[in-house]
Amino acid sequence: MTVPMAGTATAEPPGIPDEATARAQLAELTVAEDGSLDGYDRDLFPHWSDQGDSCNTREAVLERDGTGVETGTDCYPTSGSWYSPYDGATWTDPSDVDIDHVVPLAAAWRSGADEWTTDKREQFANDLSAPQLIAVTDDVNQEKSDQTPDEWQPPAEEYHCTYASMWIGVKHKWELTVDDAEKAALADMLETC
Repeated sequence: MTVPMAGTATAEPPGIPDEATARAQLAELTVAEDGSLDGYDRDLFPHWSDQGDSCNTREAVLERDGTGVETGTDCYPTSGSWYSPYDGATWTDPSDVDIDHVVPLAAAWRSGADEWTTDKREQFANDLSAPQLIAVTDDVNQEKSDQTPDEWQPPAEEYHCTYASMWIGVKHKWELTVDDAEKAALADMLETC
C-alpha cells in the first residue's frame, strides 16, 4: 500500500560523498569502455548475506532506511514505512520495497568486477559501509535494472545530485571504471547539486 507523502525524510546510506568530494572522486575514476557480460551471473555476487541477529543484508537495509520499523524474531519487518527518494513514494508493506544496488551487479561486472574473487563480489553486493544499498520502490528499481546513469536516472530530479554522488562514491571505493557517456552523465547530474 502506498501512502501519498512527498518529501518525507529518509534514512540515507552511509558514506555519501559531498559535492566537492564527488567531483574529485569522479576525476580520479579510470575511464574505459565497458567490458562484456560474458560469464556474468547474479549468483556470482552472493547477496543478502547473514548480518547477525537473524538478519540478512536486505533486512538490515529495511531497518536502516525505514521509519518506525519493528521486526519479528526472524528480523523481517512487521511494521514501519519506507520513503523511496528515487520517486518520492512512501510504502508501508516491505514487499513493495526493493533494496537497490546503486551500482548494479551487472554494471559492476562490466566495469571490473569480472576480475574479482567471489568473496570480493559478495562483499560488494552486501556493502553496508558505502552508499551502495538503498530501499526504494520495487517497480522503479526494476525499471532501472542494470542501467548506468547515462541510460537511467531517478524520476525525482531533486535526487540526481545525491544519486550521482552515491554512484561515484561506490565506483571510487571499489576501483571500478566508468565509460565516457557514464562519466558525462554523472558530471551533468552533479551540476544539480
